[in-house]
Amino acid sequence: MGRIEKKLAEMGVTLPDAPAPAANYVPFVQTGNLVHVSGQIAKDENGLITGKLGDDMDVEAGARAAKVCAIALLAQVKAACGGDLDRLKQVVKLTGFVNSTPDFTDQPLVINGASDFIGEALGEAGKHARAAVSAASLPLGVAVEIDGIFEIE
Repeated sequence: MGRIEKKLAEMGVTLPDAPAPAANYVPFVQTGNLVHVSGQIAKDENGLITGKLGDDMDVEAGARAAKVCAIALLAQVKAACGGDLDRLKQVVKLTGFVNSTPDFTDQPLVINGASDFIGEALGEAGKHARAAVSAASLPLGVAVEIDGIFEIE
């Protein structure tokens, strides 16, 4: 177990196997030292995390869903690194999509669930650029979807 996975274990997190794509796309594409990870939807051991922020889901639950997406992103990066997550050099950018009502304005607070987790797990390497935007709906009714760009060695 490498240093990043040891830190995750200290945080009580074990990376799952990288989720398989649900349609005609690949889970990640590497170009040079950059890995572009496809959107990861909010799904945990109980299934899909569905809901609409500003309606039937509060910010705290949305932030937990965003954290789950971040865990799936790291699982994809680990797969891209041939199982050696310590090859991750920098989280470059995350783009978070929040399933929300038209008047909901706390998208950044929801996506903080992912950013805070990444920052705690990776320290300096976890500092990233970010966008947090609303969506009228997301695939399968999930609350959050996040994609990312990562630099690896």
